[in-house]
Amino acid sequence: MRKLLLFLLLGYGASPIARAQAPVVSPDSLHPAGPAARQRSGWRPQVWRVGVPLALVGLGYVSTNENVLDEMKEEVHEETREHFPHFATSLDNYSRHLPAAAAYGLFAVGLRGERGVGAFTVCYGLSHALSTGAVTQLKHLSHARRPDNPADFSSFPSAHTAEAFLTATLLYEQFGREYPWLSVGGYSVAAATGAMRMLNNRHWVTDVLAGAGVGFLSAEAVWRLYPAAAHLLPGRLGQKLLLLPAYAPGGAIGLCVVVR
Repeated sequence: MRKLLLFLLLGYGASPIARAQAPVVSPDSLHPAGPAARQRSGWRPQVWRVGVPLALVGLGYVSTNENVLDEMKEEVHEETREHFPHFATSLDNYSRHLPAAAAYGLFAVGLRGERGVGAFTVCYGLSHALSTGAVTQLKHLSHARRPDNPADFSSFPSAHTAEAFLTATLLYEQFGREYPWLSVGGYSVAAATGAMRMLNNRHWVTDVLAGAGVGFLSAEAVWRLYPAAAHLLPGRLGQKLLLLPAYAPGGAIGLCVVVR
């Protein structure tokens, strides 16, 4: 069971990588019937892209109650502590931001990717706000105890993992199709962040899998909806608007709007 859940985490992170590395084939050769056939079959990948992360979140939420999923996560936790009893690192506090930092580094050396730095920043800020809101609400609803502190009921889902998969997904969307190795690196860092949250005894495996789902969905939702939303802004405001995440003492999170 431990190997199965670890496979889900790593496999889910690697799925967009496989798509980015797939050979380019003429759409008409795959769909000889023409555009109508392509339209009928095009929804299937989208269902998986939404259905899998939603299933991870849903199953994770179910596991916060006493049932077979709860027993399985307890078993995974026991085996993890048995094999890595002294593991401790603070690297996961920084690795969750690494894919986003890599994206801005690529902008700095002249790579453009799918969108400009302004549009990417807006998507990053909105995705972060959406993910943070979803994670906060789920923590409040689930009231799940952490494995290392039974008095702390903020375990589900993992905010660190959500942020890691959010930034990895944005890196993939911005640069991954042209540079597949960036997707490999981004999702590897995201999966490693989730693994470290478990090894640090801060989260159950279901917290990590659900966090991956929340982060992926948040980034994908904003990335897909941003072009339509930008067209609704008057004039060239959509190209001049920057929306940045803001942090205040005490853990408060907000947004800062900048018009260039």
